[in-house]
Amino acid sequence: MRSAVTVSLVPEARGGPFVFWDDLEAAASSAAMLGFDAIEIFPHSAEQLAGLPVRSILQRHGLQLAAVGTGAGWVVQRLRLTDPDPEIRARAIAFVSNMIDQAGALGAPTIVGSMQGRAEQAVTREQALDWLAEACDQLAPRAERFHVSLFLEPLNRYETNLLVRITDGLAFLDRLKSRNVKLLCDLFHMNIEEADMAAALRLAAADVGHVHFADSNRHAVGYGHTNIPPIVDALKQIHYRGFLSAEVLPKPSSESAAKQTIESFQKYCRGENS
Repeated sequence: MRSAVTVSLVPEARGGPFVFWDDLEAAASSAAMLGFDAIEIFPHSAEQLAGLPVRSILQRHGLQLAAVGTGAGWVVQRLRLTDPDPEIRARAIAFVSNMIDQAGALGAPTIVGSMQGRAEQAVTREQALDWLAEACDQLAPRAERFHVSLFLEPLNRYETNLLVRITDGLAFLDRLKSRNVKLLCDLFHMNIEEADMAAALRLAAADVGHVHFADSNRHAVGYGHTNIPPIVDALKQIHYRGFLSAEVLPKPSSESAAKQTIESFQKYCRGENS
């Protein structure tokens, strides 16, 4: 397992659960100095990502790119893959497609989280899931061209009513024609929705593509009450080799949250408890 930390380049998401903000070079420098293996970037758009010297920044600091998020599609443009308006659904697919192209060229997977949307008003959950499946079956083969997966994130009940628990995610994967979609298992969301987080990870097994390493209160691991050792044990049991990426609030500061995260990662994943 490898460590990663999030970097948001989306001003409209200010206050969200991202450790570093705005300055990609400074974030990469801090991450490298603290001993992280990678960064996870949340750009404003694919065009912004394309305009940044991401590859040279990563090389300069000896970092990998763990993943690229698409949350700005919802936060900034209000795009959802399950919107009742077919034009908005098409724009949402185009937004994610362009992000896949830019992330894939850098060897990184793309995340779909908030852009999955929700069933509301006249849209049934079944209809929304059908639209989401159609979108994923278009997007996943695009990611496969770059030899990376598409990550789909179950969210807690306050953020969606589509994919909430890991079992929802697994059932959804069974609907897909493509086998190139993996689950992003976020410990914060899982703390709300899963009766046994370790058991849920063992159930997902090879379908776990990425993990957001966050405590119960969305702060850095160690600042809440999540029992981490059984979770790490479960990840080892399923032979997870991906990233544990800190999508957490920058509290009490970005540097403090990052430092607490890497110390927790080293303690639980590489220390005497591992």
